[in-house]
Amino acid sequence: MGRVLLVLRLVAADVRRHPAQAAMLLVSITTATAMLSLGVALHGATEKLYQNTREATAGPDVVAYSPDTRRTTITALQSLRQAPGVLAHSGPYRQYYTTLTAHGATGAAVVQVADPAPGPVDRPLLTSGGWVRPGGVVVERGFATALDVRVGDHVTVAGRPLPVTGIAVTAARAVYPWAPGIGPHGGPSDGGGLVWAAERDTRALRSPDVPVTSFINLKLRDPGTARAFTTRDPAIAPAFEHTWVNVRAWQDVARQDSVMLRDSQPILVIGSWLIAFLAIGGLATLAVGRATAQTRRVGLLKAVGATPGLIAAVLLAEYVTLALLADALGLVAARLIEPAIVNPSASLLTTATGPAGGTVAVTTVVALAVAGLTTLGPTVRALRTETVAALADGARQPRHRAHLTRISALLPTSLLLGTRLIARRPGRAFLHACTTAATMTTVTGLIVIHAQTATGYPGSPMANDLRDAQQHHVILAVTAAMIVLAAVNTLTAAWTTAEEARRTMAVARALGATPGQVTAGLSAAQVLPTLPGALAGVPLGLLVCLLFSGPDTTWPPAWSLLAAALTVLPVTAALTAIPARIAARRPVAPTLSAEAP
Repeated sequence: MGRVLLVLRLVAADVRRHPAQAAMLLVSITTATAMLSLGVALHGATEKLYQNTREATAGPDVVAYSPDTRRTTITALQSLRQAPGVLAHSGPYRQYYTTLTAHGATGAAVVQVADPAPGPVDRPLLTSGGWVRPGGVVVERGFATALDVRVGDHVTVAGRPLPVTGIAVTAARAVYPWAPGIGPHGGPSDGGGLVWAAERDTRALRSPDVPVTSFINLKLRDPGTARAFTTRDPAIAPAFEHTWVNVRAWQDVARQDSVMLRDSQPILVIGSWLIAFLAIGGLATLAVGRATAQTRRVGLLKAVGATPGLIAAVLLAEYVTLALLADALGLVAARLIEPAIVNPSASLLTTATGPAGGTVAVTTVVALAVAGLTTLGPTVRALRTETVAALADGARQPRHRAHLTRISALLPTSLLLGTRLIARRPGRAFLHACTTAATMTTVTGLIVIHAQTATGYPGSPMANDLRDAQQHHVILAVTAAMIVLAAVNTLTAAWTTAEEARRTMAVARALGATPGQVTAGLSAAQVLPTLPGALAGVPLGLLVCLLFSGPDTTWPPAWSLLAAALTVLPVTAALTAIPARIAARRPVAPTLSAEAP
């Protein structure tokens, strides 16, 4: 217990001495684990939400639609009540294809005739307000969300203003904007929302110009046989010899619901791995920057009698503890964001459940791997250093190459300083180029997605917007997270380079370099690797998009991708200017006379 307490006290002391580095580690790993958790959570998310909604609303196993209201059609639908395997039913009902206007926006809608009290099959769950009454309507929640409609608002249905008495969800229809089930006259649906109204209020819709469909909800003894329930069944076929019917099983509704998330999961999963790579790059820079201080710390611990095992525990415990804390924060953040991601149309019930065990295991392994990969190398090197050498920790003499010296002497002073800093740290420059390429890969994906032409539901412009909004929002969120993390990494790299090169820059100042030239040199050390990284990120992003593209994909013009890549250069220069300027204004004499850390 004493060793554990000692390790914890040393870890806490180091975190207090370096709060900025601890915060950077937390931000990096939290972002990576949150994105990864969301990507894993999307797998099967729609099916789970649909099943929850089915249970809460007594959802039907089969819905049979017929595009007219003739007596023979109603009789045929009613005959399904006695079909083999049918346990319960509701209906037949009518639904009218019309429009609904609210707050100046108009969308396609189907108005379903609703009973004063819902039947045993398909009992919509009210999330606010009350059920249908004469002179008032209930709006399906996904449709209400798209229109920004609340209880008490007035909507115009087919030219008639009506108050909204309630907002409800149902599993009998696919999520907005696929509520109609089938289109007018039995054709394909153009999309739209669902409204429930009393029979008296739908009489005004009875017109040759307003298409109408009849349908019935059925509950089967074995829901798994829903797809086998068709008019080809000899027990059902005779009733529909002269009547057209479209039978939709609950599995088809669930599959249609998942279309909304079809393109979101790859974006989140790929984005989470790219963010994890950025986290590794940033933390590796941080760990290398702290190598000198860690080496001296190891020397002090060895001098007072600490064993190698205890020293390793002290060095690794800080990163492991912060990684586990970041993992927990990432899971909490993902849980708060998850409802908006997995239920973008708000048409399904979102249950408040925590992350699954598999998700926790995956994110924890990733968090520990990120922390371990970035700190294991510096830790091992520090442990292998002799005690006296660790306490002295003198500066390593760089190798001089005459031909490189002659070539670099021709460069301007600021560029000379920048290239020499890169030559002293080629691994860090390469890592910075790789993280820039990862960020530009995601930016390229965002540009490609926004270049696509919105096509789809001509009857409902809002349906077009909702169909594409989910994918755009997800890629935008991933891109924003990567840009923020890349900015943090750039600031960390610039500050670490400035700290390590403070003596070199002081010598340059003593030999006549101005603070402006030193500032430009420190910035150039980050800007120069940025250019090849940004240019490499464009084809990488196009390659990733190509894996998920179809034959009708619209590719953005080359100039827009090149402009985005070149924009990274001034952004990097601006980010590095602040730490570089602070480092360049340090007094020369105290820096040269100070003892090596």
